[in-house]
Amino acid sequence: MSTDDASRRELARFLRSRRERISPAEVGLPVGPRRRTLGLRREEVAVLAGVSPTWYTYLEQGRGIQPSREVLDSLSRVLRLTEDERRYIHSLAHGAAMNTSALDAEVSVHDLIRQVIALFDKSPYPVYAADHHCDLLGWNAAALEWYDDWDALPPEERNILRWMLCSPVARTRLLDWEDDTRDAVARWRAESGKHSADPVLHARIAELHRLSPDFRAWWSQHHVMEHRSKIRRFRHVRFGPQVMRIVPMGSPEMVPSGVVLHVPVHTE
Repeated sequence: MSTDDASRRELARFLRSRRERISPAEVGLPVGPRRRTLGLRREEVAVLAGVSPTWYTYLEQGRGIQPSREVLDSLSRVLRLTEDERRYIHSLAHGAAMNTSALDAEVSVHDLIRQVIALFDKSPYPVYAADHHCDLLGWNAAALEWYDDWDALPPEERNILRWMLCSPVARTRLLDWEDDTRDAVARWRAESGKHSADPVLHARIAELHRLSPDFRAWWSQHHVMEHRSKIRRFRHVRFGPQVMRIVPMGSPEMVPSGVVLHVPVHTE
């Protein structure tokens, strides 16, 4: 059995199991005395999701059809899937989930990020958190020392990519400013592809087009780069040139946000 066949069969089994756990009353359908089907009927799921009953039947039979991401999201709503489950059916059908939301967690995303950054409050190395819009969500004191006084920025300007593109301080602090900023643009393009329906993201892109000729040029080149660790060279006002490695970190509860650590690189 091929990987595609196995994924289709697992998707079929999973959808069937989730259909069977939803009662008609939960989706506003009447429950007749002669009803024998466990959960919803296939035809009911199809109508509620806006697809044909025959097509949905084929999907549950594991046949070689390819559901669109929009249809999968519609089925997720009808079947009342959790975010974990929604990501799972996207991964089965397409290999990856798109437009992800934060997973359910014992603490909120912002509280979790705040707690993580607090662990590095006394660290001499920068730590900051950002979301998929590149908006800065938090930072430690060292980040202000090595990057800039982000506390002093208006809230709407607390965006790491905007800072790199538009702040004259960025060009001073980052020894390889152009390489670092081009890399950040490429990483953001890769991330934005996962959130193509996000209106805030599109507004950020339009804003950076207005503010930065460099962004306009680099964005049009369509370079993409997944998040990974990378050497970043800084110019410190007291210590002079210093080399660190940025390390993006995260957990499923934080997605689509993450924390960026900096670890020292000792050069001879």
